[in-house]
Amino acid sequence: MTLPKPEENGSATFSSLRVPTFRLFWWSGVYSYLGVQMQFLLRGLLAWDLTERESGLGVVYLAFGMGLLIFTPIGGVLADRWPKRSLLVFGQGVIAIAAAGMGLAAASGNARFWMLMVASLVQGAMFGLIGPARVSTSAELVGREQLGNAISLTSMSMSLTRLFAPAAAGVLAGVATIGIGGAYLVAAVFSVVSTLLTARLPRLEPSNPSRQNPIDEIRDGLRYVRSKPELGRLILTTTIAIMVGFNYVAFLPALVEGQMGLSESHVGFLTTASAAGAVLITALVASRADGPNAQMLLVCCGISFGFGVVAFGLAPNYLAALLIIVVLGFATNGFMVLTSSRSMVISEPSYHGRVQSLMQLAWAGFGIAAAPLGAAAEIIGLRLTIVIMGVATVVVVGLYGVSLLSTAAQTTE
Repeated sequence: MTLPKPEENGSATFSSLRVPTFRLFWWSGVYSYLGVQMQFLLRGLLAWDLTERESGLGVVYLAFGMGLLIFTPIGGVLADRWPKRSLLVFGQGVIAIAAAGMGLAAASGNARFWMLMVASLVQGAMFGLIGPARVSTSAELVGREQLGNAISLTSMSMSLTRLFAPAAAGVLAGVATIGIGGAYLVAAVFSVVSTLLTARLPRLEPSNPSRQNPIDEIRDGLRYVRSKPELGRLILTTTIAIMVGFNYVAFLPALVEGQMGLSESHVGFLTTASAAGAVLITALVASRADGPNAQMLLVCCGISFGFGVVAFGLAPNYLAALLIIVVLGFATNGFMVLTSSRSMVISEPSYHGRVQSLMQLAWAGFGIAAAPLGAAAEIIGLRLTIVIMGVATVVVVGLYGVSLLSTAAQTTE
């Protein structure tokens, strides 16, 4: 297959969408993210309704994170040795089934906290299985020359769905005749559509299938990362920043409903405001992710991400939080897109699945850290906890930026 080059497309920002198979993959992602974004909010709303405690929110995300933690390394190995289409269809299908089951339980009034935890665990496990395959699939469909652009556009699809999916979920959950259960069922339908579109992709056979023991392959991937200092630092920085800083989203229901006394719809609109900023930065990054200044932009976005979390924790009212979270979404998404594309650029194709599995462990850390952070919020206060999360993010990204400058200085000597 001959891939079009960016300069032939007339638009560097959307060049990857000229590839028919990537365009199909992109649309499958849109429907997948619609379901995911709705469930992300609904999971928090249902956990708050069932427990009315920050620690309850944290435990639900802990279950999600544990599923990611256990299955992400397996997903990385499978992405390098199995047909990616089969892996994606299986994982997306299970996510749809889990969402439908949770929706039926909530709609019938039989939802229990343990059910929510099981559903979160299952969905986290499936994200772990398919996450590395989704990122490495982009590289196979468009080639390395447009890799950053493809990852940026994939992120844009996620950001676009965040513009209205969480708000729609919040509105649906607030309608008495629909409720959280009905909203979950709508999310399940989106996941089913994504599964059907994914099934139309090529098989995406692995380029160099291994016959090694899967445990040996995981170890080989770890050895490979250790042999590349920049890659190791990037993975560590991303993991800590997302694990600590991004956890502000887990506590949106507690802040908006618990402290500000507002409704589920207000939580959804806050998430939509964050997505508006994310769409703006993704359009910018899509044309610059493969450029020479991508690393500097990465560091700037990461530090802005941390300061944004600090400002969000100090927001005096809902309007201020709404304005701050637009900028926060701008910075956060730019950081995530650039770290993902950079990790692919500096790693070899035969290790893409395993490298992305290590990058995705950041999201496992996000879920796992939610429980202790939720407990801390009950002890020292929610706002102070969010501020500390932001400061930690600024520090870790700042240290990564210093390491880049140090490496550059040594190279020029």
